[in-house]
Amino acid sequence: MQCDTIWTNARLATMAGPALGMIENGVVAARNGMITYAGPAAAAPTFQAAQTVDCQGRWITPGLIDAHTHLVFAGNRSDEWEARLAGATYQDIARAGGGIMATVRATRGASVDGLVAQALPRLDALLAQGVTTIEIKSGYGLTLDAERTMLRAARMLGMVRPVHVVTTFLGAHALPPEWAGDADGYIAELADHWLPTLAGEGLVDAVDAFCEGIAFSPAQVDRLFHAARALGLPVRLHAEQLSNLGGAALAAGHGALCADHLEHLDDAGVAAMAKSGTVAMLLPGAFYFMRETMKPPIAALRAAGVPMAIATDCNPGTSPLTALLLAMNMGATLFGLTVEECLMGATVHAARALGLAGTVGQLLPGQRADLAIWNIARPADLVHGMGAAPLHARIWSGK
Repeated sequence: MQCDTIWTNARLATMAGPALGMIENGVVAARNGMITYAGPAAAAPTFQAAQTVDCQGRWITPGLIDAHTHLVFAGNRSDEWEARLAGATYQDIARAGGGIMATVRATRGASVDGLVAQALPRLDALLAQGVTTIEIKSGYGLTLDAERTMLRAARMLGMVRPVHVVTTFLGAHALPPEWAGDADGYIAELADHWLPTLAGEGLVDAVDAFCEGIAFSPAQVDRLFHAARALGLPVRLHAEQLSNLGGAALAAGHGALCADHLEHLDDAGVAAMAKSGTVAMLLPGAFYFMRETMKPPIAALRAAGVPMAIATDCNPGTSPLTALLLAMNMGATLFGLTVEECLMGATVHAARALGLAGTVGQLLPGQRADLAIWNIARPADLVHGMGAAPLHARIWSGK
């Protein structure tokens, strides 16, 4: 078998098969940026490789996937964090003009280059933790031009760093002041004008919304999602974070890739997600940072067979987290996920939540050669460590 690179003397967690698909004496081979073999050394073909890398017994996993972030933004909201420490709630801050709108005011004045420059340290922190694919949302511009600028910045990040970027249009993040008192009109503007325009410019991979009492109603989200689906765009939803409005079931009815947060998810929502195959996107960083007490119904999701992904929700106000490994630890310690659920949640299930199942997230022939090579004794170390930096090497598209 001809290949560009083979990684030998490795232990593999393929994320394909039971118990993380672990192989003690494994080999991975790649050609033209794609995996051509991943399996036991004893069963491997004879390779003709341009480069051979001896992993010296290290573990290889698929490159990690951060499938829910708000990585592109301007400004700083540590003052709001101080206010919450003093007793203010997220809703209090939002109604006083802070929260999302504070970041909107800062982001509207930024250029593409300025947003890229501010986002790069956050992105680099995630890459240093083995992330090879990242989702980045708009939603802090809330004008057509500012949303376009955010999406262009997200695309640019994928050009200046070796990472695959998936962009999500989140125009329905908050009601901008220009549309005060007319949320229906704003949603119509998004659905009829902004979304077709930005999609036509090739800037949108998926569409998201914030379905909540301080944001948009299920009926308004439904209107936007119908427009997205008419354009052939997949949808996902911030749902049941602060209350239960039935957003997860609504998203599932549109065949959503994922429903995210889910602290107030009910049995009907679980059943709808199970039926549609919608991934439960768990965001323990926001749960921790906001000092929430209502946890997502992990046992119900598990029993229903709903795949669970895990992400940082990196954002300036409620989850300033740039460590996916720490998010995995929080998923275990705060939500009760198993090690296997955490690791699969940041790989194969995260890929599914981005519509990339079969493309990334597993060590399988035909998938992109995105690998993370770790200095660990066993895969559980990736979830166990708090503040650890176990990454030995990060491989993106075979390089």
